[in-house]
Amino acid sequence: MKVVLFCGGLGTRIREYSEAVPKPMIPLGHQPILRHVMQYYSDYGHKDFVLCLGYKANVIKEFFLNSRPQTFADCVITAGGQNVQLLNETDSDWRVTLIDTGIWRNIGERLWAARHHVRNERMFLANYSDGLTDVDLDEMTRLFEASGKLACFLAVRPPLTYHLADIAADGSVRQFVTSDRSDIWINGGYFIMRPEIFDFMREGEELVIEPFRRLIEADQLMAYKHKGFWRSMDTLRDWQSLEDMVEKGDMPWDARTRAERARKTVAMAAS
Repeated sequence: MKVVLFCGGLGTRIREYSEAVPKPMIPLGHQPILRHVMQYYSDYGHKDFVLCLGYKANVIKEFFLNSRPQTFADCVITAGGQNVQLLNETDSDWRVTLIDTGIWRNIGERLWAARHHVRNERMFLANYSDGLTDVDLDEMTRLFEASGKLACFLAVRPPLTYHLADIAADGSVRQFVTSDRSDIWINGGYFIMRPEIFDFMREGEELVIEPFRRLIEADQLMAYKHKGFWRSMDTLRDWQSLEDMVEKGDMPWDARTRAERARKTVAMAAS
């Protein structure tokens, strides 16, 4: 399936970093979060990407135009760099379409601008490009396809807790409690859609507001609840949390990390 990635936002909530680079290019470890997201889809066999650019579009274009496979792979270099032998798989088989969809457009407008690239697809994937998860994409796709609906989004629980205040009209506080948020689900920014989604959209609308309302009224929207790992990079605190995970090699969104965990689980069970 094609994967539409929304890469054009201003990233105002993490402005300290995104003033220099667009939000999807903020690095986690030695590569931008955008590439982590793309690698996640590639691990499931989806390697045809449509990037909807906007803010600092040239930075993202230059990244793909100038990066080489050996940049993100273990390799052996001989002859003063003239010969390079790659020791593991790279993204050399990715197809990346770069579309400038404008600086001030919302997510719905960016998807609308890219509609001609997915019109002939049976289904396509879409992503905000600023969050990571370990959801089983094959399982999510299977359930969505079986549902017959037109759109699906990943529903996750917010990773942070808040203190909830019950406040009277005069300002006095009745109680102050910490919520476990067990009954709250939010949009995790991972979508699966059929091209018929565009019949429910109008130019200028935000994706999850008017179009999703129409889908709900037509019983054509489903949510895939995921209780596993999910984290969005909205603030510097979120970035630091993800950066710490990368530094420790604790990356549940990465196929190699999941495979290593599975291997250790099997080894422990056998011992």
